[in-house]
Amino acid sequence: MKATHVIVEEIIKKSPFLEEALAEGIINLSSLSRQIKPEIDEELHKDVQIGAIVMALKRLSPKFDPNLKIKVKKVINKLGDITVRSKITYFTFSNSETIIEKQAELLRRLKGKKDTFFAFSQGVYETTIILSDSEHNDVDSLFKSENLIQETTGLSSITIKLPSENADVSGIYYFILKKIAWEGINILDIISTTHEFTIIVNDESVDRAFSILKNINKGDY
Repeated sequence: MKATHVIVEEIIKKSPFLEEALAEGIINLSSLSRQIKPEIDEELHKDVQIGAIVMALKRLSPKFDPNLKIKVKKVINKLGDITVRSKITYFTFSNSETIIEKQAELLRRLKGKKDTFFAFSQGVYETTIILSDSEHNDVDSLFKSENLIQETTGLSSITIKLPSENADVSGIYYFILKKIAWEGINILDIISTTHEFTIIVNDESVDRAFSILKNINKGDY
């Protein structure tokens, strides 16, 4: 049977936000113990005392590498321009033997259209296309024989230019995304290149998301 402190650690590790709050000392251990007690009792098949859970939380003592935080802060402070684009649609199709050909034809039609937002990703079973609404007709015509799983309109993209050293520092995306998550903003997709980081959000959330990213270097890490 697992010990109490092992179960507590497993619970905390499942929640990065909770782990960070413990590391920063901004969470009440007694309150947290009462919250996770039912899960611990069920796992151990016995009534575990609150004091034992508190002691396990203290024993866990998650810490973040201060040197990593310094490196992240330096990169965050060098974030470049932020670009917002609206009127974007998100398409998801089932993978097929012909879908790559359709993507290639779509790329040919988009050639020279510098103001058009376009991105795609292919998974094991699905392909996603994120595209400016102005090209909606091309998608309808080219992919009409494909199996459309989802189509979401009313979206915007927010792109941040990243400094060159971002590739050498772990945790950059986490420290950006946690600010968005703490505000309850849903991110539909994330697109990244070596020096750019783009999130796709609903139009209703774009102003709040932009404000957070614009002021991200003024917050705590």
